[in-house]
Order: sequence, then C-alpha cells, then structure tokens
Amino acid sequence: LLMLLKGPGGDATVTVCHSQSRDLPEIARRADILIAAIGKPRFVTGDMVREGAVVIDVGINRVLENGQKRLVGDVDFEAAAEKASAITPVPGGVGPMTIAMLMANTLKAARRAAGLPQVGDDLP
Repeated sequence: LLMLLKGPGGDATVTVCHSQSRDLPEIARRADILIAAIGKPRFVTGDMVREGAVVIDVGINRVLENGQKRLVGDVDFEAAAEKASAITPVPGGVGPMTIAMLMANTLKAARRAAGLPQVGDDLP
C-alpha cells in the first residue's frame, strides 16, 4: 500500500518467499512487515521474527491439541508476539476483514453483471 502512495516513506523492497525458499529464516528476520500466508500451522517461529516487526498472519489451520480441534495461524503466535511490535491473532485477526472485502467485491461484481452503476460512481 505504501508503495502505491509513492509519498514520503512510500518506498519498500518487497520480498516474496515460499516454504522452500533458501535462507528463509534469515530473509524473514530482515522484514519490518512480515506477512505469513503459507498454509502450514505455526510455520513462522519466533526466531524468524525481527525485534519490533509487524506480523500479519493470514493463515488459518485446524489442528488437534489435547483431543480438541483448534484454529491456529501460520505463525507461532506466542513466540512471535515476544518480538513483534504488533501481531494479528488467529482466529479474529485478518479473517473478518477478508470476509468484509469478499462481500464488498461480490456486491460490486453483481452490480456490474446486472449493468447497475457502482457505488461511488457518481462522486467527483
């Protein structure tokens, strides 16, 4: 988002990795903002998080713990929270925003398919 603004502080180096990326822990430790969407429970460990980083956990995984099913993210929340300046929880983190945007985009697509004007099209 900052890169799109192209204003002060609007520049960044974006690095995209996957679970098999070489030197992944080292790459992750350099991130000021770490977004995890890998599909593996607690894949991102505390030692992969830079002190003061912002961690956004997009993952949602069902795991069995002590005979109970539970939702966890792609980040080991407890370990990462010790280092992060901010971290999104799972559940309850980015999920509600994802659902809201999905609904907004569904409505936008339906209006477009029906030939109706988009909300806000009449604004200058």
